[in-house]
Amino acid sequence: MKTRLFGLAATLLAAAFSAQSAAAQDVFVCTQGDVICETVQTADTFHYSADGAHLTLAGRTYAVSDIDSIVFTAPSHMKLRGGDVSLLPQYEDHGALYYDTDGNAIDDMLSYLKEQGWNALRLRLFVNPDNAPSDDKGEGVCQSLDYVCQLGARIKAKGFQFMLDFHYSDTWADPSQQAKPSAWSNASADALCDSLYAYTLASLNALVAAGATPDYIQTGNEISYGMLWDTGKVYTSSTSNWDVFTNMLASAAKACREAVPSAKIIVHTERVAQSDVLYQYYQNLKDYGVDYDVIGLSYYPYYHGNLATLHAVLNGLESRFADKKIMIVETGYYHDWQPSSVTYDQSSTYPITAAGQQAFAEALVEKLNAHAAVNGLFWWWPEANEYGLDWSTKRVTDAWYNAGLWDNQTGKAMPALQVLQNFK
Repeated sequence: MKTRLFGLAATLLAAAFSAQSAAAQDVFVCTQGDVICETVQTADTFHYSADGAHLTLAGRTYAVSDIDSIVFTAPSHMKLRGGDVSLLPQYEDHGALYYDTDGNAIDDMLSYLKEQGWNALRLRLFVNPDNAPSDDKGEGVCQSLDYVCQLGARIKAKGFQFMLDFHYSDTWADPSQQAKPSAWSNASADALCDSLYAYTLASLNALVAAGATPDYIQTGNEISYGMLWDTGKVYTSSTSNWDVFTNMLASAAKACREAVPSAKIIVHTERVAQSDVLYQYYQNLKDYGVDYDVIGLSYYPYYHGNLATLHAVLNGLESRFADKKIMIVETGYYHDWQPSSVTYDQSSTYPITAAGQQAFAEALVEKLNAHAAVNGLFWWWPEANEYGLDWSTKRVTDAWYNAGLWDNQTGKAMPALQVLQNFK
């Protein structure tokens, strides 16, 4: 029987007899009349025998002479589902114990997440986290370029899509603070643009060299009011500084396009609760000709309102900016001990329990699946887990986070974790 190989498969089998990697939404293997489907969650590395006679795919071995065809599908609407796991190495090194929902020990976290249908992971990057205030370090600020290179390489080696989140600060960058890195503190607007370009380019080149090439790049974190304050601070109610801010975004985007031309650029905001501000913000970016691909949103129901609010905002973005994809790059919901400081208490709809967190995740996924432009969903800090840590000597952060996807008191995975695979 003549072997017929299509698309990427032909390239792979024609290559030297060594390990090869590829990512696809689905992989169909037709062998002697049988069709076997593998998905990106179970198939990401292909191994060949020394003589090229056999192909092993997701644990199954085929004689190459028996293969009729291999078809890869990676449609443009492929959806990303995963989370921001920026503290995973810290929890691993400090001895946190992770279990699945049945209580079985998890020895390889990334493999486990892959098995749960996750296909993308996000990491934050600070310019020099050693300069961060001690309180911020106690909240998890530690992600240097070397740290992200190492963890990013692990992520890519497992076949995940990798989203890089530039903070462009030595510490947290969010709506309440966008402090310049200390090394740039006295720079002019033009000099800041030069620094942004040079730093972004150097960081991306280092990641590529480390085997951690990003697939998606956030040029700033929650930059609803600009970046590198006060020089690049903006408000949608004023025209002041928008030229400065958009020049900053242009400088960062230029570096992204040069270092990783295939990567998609994300502009990340968090004004879901203020749709007029959100729409005007992205309209300003359009008016200034800012180069980017994806609208990135933070959506926490206890800060931004119920799912009806999110649904309306997504409708508005889809109609106004039809050329852009939309991603929820941060979300979460509490399973225990919701703080009293939340803006919108959703506990009457989604109780602060494991079941309540799961119900929120299910409702969110259902809502997002109704929006064709939404192609990404990332849970914030899913790896948070105090179980097994010595609080006095081995804690990772200075407070428990109870909206992650592991139970801090048992180390077991929360049922909400498995819900994200339904975003498709």
